Amino acid sequence: MAKGTVVKTLLAGIAGGAIALSGGAIYEATQGNNTANTSTTTTSSSTDSKIKTVNVKVSSDTTKAISTIKDAVVSVLNYQGSTDVNNLSDAQSASEGSGVIYKKENGKAYIVTNNHVIEGNSALEVLLSNGKKTTATVVGSDVYSDLAVLTIDDKDVTTTATFADSSKLSVGEPAIAVGSPLGSEYANTATEGILSSLSRTVSMQNDAGDAISTANALQTDAAINPGNSGGALVNINGQVIGITSSKISATGSSRQNVSVEGMGFAIPSNDVVNIVSKLEKDGKIVRPALGIEMRNLSSLPQQFISDLKLPKTVTEGAFIVKVTDGMPASNAGLKVSDVVTKIDDTPITTGTDLQTALYKYNVGDTIKLTVYRGSEEKTISVKLDKTTSDLSSNNSSNSDSGNNN
Repeated sequence: MAKGTVVKTLLAGIAGGAIALSGGAIYEATQGNNTANTSTTTTSSSTDSKIKTVNVKVSSDTTKAISTIKDAVVSVLNYQGSTDVNNLSDAQSASEGSGVIYKKENGKAYIVTNNHVIEGNSALEVLLSNGKKTTATVVGSDVYSDLAVLTIDDKDVTTTATFADSSKLSVGEPAIAVGSPLGSEYANTATEGILSSLSRTVSMQNDAGDAISTANALQTDAAINPGNSGGALVNINGQVIGITSSKISATGSSRQNVSVEGMGFAIPSNDVVNIVSKLEKDGKIVRPALGIEMRNLSSLPQQFISDLKLPKTVTEGAFIVKVTDGMPASNAGLKVSDVVTKIDDTPITTGTDLQTALYKYNVGDTIKLTVYRGSEEKTISVKLDKTTSDLSSNNSSNSDSGNNN
């Protein structure tokens, strides 16, 4: 996230952090599973008023979790304007985010972060928890999952993170976010909340218009701010349950006027492990493409939907508005105005559903689409013999901004 933050927001963040800190200390000191060593001394002033000084050393599940993870969380500094990683004097600091060291191997330490944290970089640096900076190299990145893997020299790395099984999580359990909100000046900031949901579909676009989607995003009310991107969301044992990716800052019909707090999202750890292993191996994720542009059926005008002559039971699906020649959808016979409602046995209610389901398959697989063409239901077999790279090549001269797959 860029460092240019409105002053009023920054000040509010500082004040809020101070309030949360004092409240957290009170909470921890009164919990049954906490321990506190307390010593009291008494002094007297010239007016004989007695002042008691109390030193409390708190040990709780929360402090232990933060202690476990904090040295594995780093700041990622994105420089643009220079291609010389050894001389950044001409480069501009474009943005700062967070990252998590998850492995040391053969003299290198591996860091997972968000793709949008490193986008557009000409050079990257990593600020370790001990205050040391080191240059970073991109191993691989993936726009759709919004994940990237970096490596640094491991000589100053003392701690690596452990991933938890995100399929075993429960709504309501504690969730702690550790990262660099507002940039490296506030590195290793920890905020605590709960897991609010285990499966949210979060769809965004980056500055280039590429789709970013996390179908099973974890939702938390732990404070997430610009700069937290790529940081750790951990459980009460300090194990990584997700990589923080985004927050909702506004919603409603007038997004600029309605602010929202307490809705942050993270990529589940099981998905992270799957993606980073592929990025380590190949540097990229190869995904199949259909070659269609689509809209959500439910978002179309009611009169338009009526003119399609669909069965009354068909109210949701992916409505095809364009089919690209030479791509699998065209080769299989899909047409404009078809409505896709299933991929194999997976129901499709939106374009995001279709994209998420499609990306679970490999290039070379054959899928069956349930499609409505007017009132007629069809089952169409599609051979997935093209990739998203082929789709990009086909659309390189196309300025359309629809949802392409």
